[in-house]
Amino acid sequence: MLMSDEREALTPVVGRSGQAPARPDLRQVLLALGTGLRTAGDGDLSSIFEQELRQLLAIRAIRLREVPARYQARLVTPTRTAGSIVLDVPTSDPRIQAVLEAFTDPSRVLDEGDLDLLDAAAQLGGLVLEACRVKPLSPHRLRDGAAPLIGSSPGMEGLRQRVERVATTDFTALIEGESGTGKELVARQIHELSRRRRGPFVAVNCAAVVETLLEAELFGIEERTATGVRGRRGKFEHSDMGTLFLDEVSDLSLSAQAKLLRAVQDLAVERVGGTGAKRVNTRIVAATNRPLSDMVEKGLFRADLYYRLSGVEIRVPPLRERRDDVTELARYFLARHGHVRELSLSEGALDALRLHRWPGNVRELERVIERAVALTESDRIELDDLPPQVRGEYAEVLAPSLARTETMRAWGSRYARLVFERCGRNKRHACRLLDISYHTLQAYLRYATKDASGSAKQVPAWARVPADDTDASAKE
Repeated sequence: MLMSDEREALTPVVGRSGQAPARPDLRQVLLALGTGLRTAGDGDLSSIFEQELRQLLAIRAIRLREVPARYQARLVTPTRTAGSIVLDVPTSDPRIQAVLEAFTDPSRVLDEGDLDLLDAAAQLGGLVLEACRVKPLSPHRLRDGAAPLIGSSPGMEGLRQRVERVATTDFTALIEGESGTGKELVARQIHELSRRRRGPFVAVNCAAVVETLLEAELFGIEERTATGVRGRRGKFEHSDMGTLFLDEVSDLSLSAQAKLLRAVQDLAVERVGGTGAKRVNTRIVAATNRPLSDMVEKGLFRADLYYRLSGVEIRVPPLRERRDDVTELARYFLARHGHVRELSLSEGALDALRLHRWPGNVRELERVIERAVALTESDRIELDDLPPQVRGEYAEVLAPSLARTETMRAWGSRYARLVFERCGRNKRHACRLLDISYHTLQAYLRYATKDASGSAKQVPAWARVPADDTDASAKE
């Protein structure tokens, strides 16, 4: 806020217009902010504030921002240059400094009324920043971005809801899921939906960091700690006012886990060669492709670090548990590469994609689509355009039946034979899975044996999986 003596010091610089026109007020800005609140987050309140205030004052630009902690010691407000003025903005957190910057053209001279308006706008700016912190970004707005969470299955809907709830807090989060499921994408969604979305998102692949350089990479290093070493900030400091994503944290050694524990616990880091700890304002999101609880039991992961990271857990389901999303994901990847060439998927190719178990999850599906975009000769991806490992099960079981236009009885017999083999040739267990009687199963199996294609030798290897509860008395 400008004091009387400060106002007098600034007056000769900004000048007086010598005119007394009708003074603008903040009513227009307040109305626009109220509209932004009612539209459920479709508009960014700080952007609305900046745009409306710039139009109201007819100046070149307005900027409302929070200042990173590392710069606060050098910033004094109010201050000015030839074409700008910087005012202090109140904040609820004394550790955070915020400013309102106004930039003018040489022909635009700010008078005393303009200064009064900017002074009041700076106070209002504090309320705008506070509202931005507690009001997350609209989820559907984020889904229109470059990397949304694709899928309409119950598992994905539940994941979205959990991400949206977690994003409203600042708690440490642990994301668990197999490789290729999109754990970093989930972490980025948490960041973009949170009040920290204006800050940096810093990702660290813990598996790729050399253990001897871990401290310097995460915590930084002071100037001239060793000959030829230049000082630099670590990932914790880089993520100040934002989110730090620790990917594959389960690959850290026990000694590296011990170094990480203190920083996670206190949110304070000490650079290599430094003499004191520095606090950082960051949110930590960790990810692992192995259950940390099992690793704790085996002594491979520190229990104290596990309890620090696992306050809020998010599980990303593998693609085989949400096969209904395969079609949607495949079409999304095709659309994303539409600038290269426009392709469609045949029904046979879609069936094969849905039947595949996807050990590499979404990452594997993306690479399969990229391969098809590069190698498919026509404008339609057919079954033969897919890799052998993807079309294998479909080609072995379903495609021959379709080619021979088999009857429903033949299909039922073939499926009964597959389930029978998958149950370790245990008829009682197969009857329970198929929900049919013993005599009906017998009829299906007798029909299947009339055709050489129904023999066990031609049943795909993936179907011949012994059941855990095989009943020897039920076998023939």
